[in-house]
Amino acid sequence: MKKLLLLAFVSFLAFPLFSQETIHIMVALCDNKYQGIVKVPKGIGNGQDPHTNLYWGCGYGIRTHFKKSVDWKEVKRYKVDDICLERIVFKHKTKNYYLVADAYDGKYISDCTIDFLESCAGSKKDTLMVNNTKIGLHGNAKLVAYIGHNGLMDFSLANTYKNTDGEQRDAIILACYSKRYFAPYLQSAKANPVLWSTHLMSPEAYTIHDALAVYINGGSGAAIREAAATAYNKYQKCGMKGARGLLVTGF
Repeated sequence: MKKLLLLAFVSFLAFPLFSQETIHIMVALCDNKYQGIVKVPKGIGNGQDPHTNLYWGCGYGIRTHFKKSVDWKEVKRYKVDDICLERIVFKHKTKNYYLVADAYDGKYISDCTIDFLESCAGSKKDTLMVNNTKIGLHGNAKLVAYIGHNGLMDFSLANTYKNTDGEQRDAIILACYSKRYFAPYLQSAKANPVLWSTHLMSPEAYTIHDALAVYINGGSGAAIREAAATAYNKYQKCGMKGARGLLVTGF
């Protein structure tokens, strides 16, 4: 009996329970200097300034777009360290979900990529207190997402990021050709690719915002993909056929 109680206690410590679900988005800030991207205007391509960055502070950046959303309310914002230049925490207005978005200095895109993959695999976990509520970060989140340039097109990773805890996490990757480059890692991590891309794309916030609206209501992968494609076509004017071909779900 004592052995069984000990095992149960160890299991509880390994898999903490949270009263709220968390979505953790990791954003590699757009960076003309340190990333192999097609150059954008200087102001929005400064990877060391989140406030004007294309993927963060601009009109369709994660911080700005979610701050304007009628579904989410900002509850906390602060600088984490010299790599994560800003963290912003949102609470959904009707669902038991928190959304944590991290803005990584564009110079450290490899750190952002590694943190995302370690989160998928469960080898990187953390928690955060928000208004006396403990929420899960990284591998303790229900869904983890990567937004930005596909750094795997520029550098390779030796680690295969094998799953470490037997838990499956949902994942979204909005970056050019993300399915092609990230598939082996997500398979090794045993993560579930809810949404990713097959070609060149603009990873602006409206796509993940509308995808998450369906996700938190329990929508299927197909429904999430359709919402994402609809949003992408609305802003990019690429046609629904093109948007559906670009944004896909599952392996």
